[in-house]
Amino acid sequence: MQKLLVDENLSPSLVGLATDKGFVCSHINHLGLTGLKDWELKATILEGDWTFITNNGTDFRGPAKNPGSHGVYAGISLHAGLICVDAPAGLNLERQKRLFDLILSNLIEEGDLTNQVLEVVLSTDGSVELIRFKMPPS
Repeated sequence: MQKLLVDENLSPSLVGLATDKGFVCSHINHLGLTGLKDWELKATILEGDWTFITNNGTDFRGPAKNPGSHGVYAGISLHAGLICVDAPAGLNLERQKRLFDLILSNLIEEGDLTNQVLEVVLSTDGSVELIRFKMPPS
């Protein structure tokens, strides 16, 4: 079963949504990692085989037009996946839960994210786009 780790910039209440659907899930706060810099989370994420969920996509995957070129995941040849949430209009709890439900459904239907990124984009008009791509590119 895929293990999900939710970044501190997203609600800890998301953990319950994932566990209710059979995922192993935790939150940065629950692991005592609150306040660590993004690069300081790298070892925990990789060693724990976590699929990491954040709304700081650029910090982890690098620029959207050149993923893997910079950021925490640059140079990583094997990882359990990265989920980047982009919501220009902001992420209140209702939006977070809506997007997280779509993320969980995608993982159930499409499988794990080994060496992949799932981009979740909530447009200002309310539409949502989910895009998967390999990182590092093969």
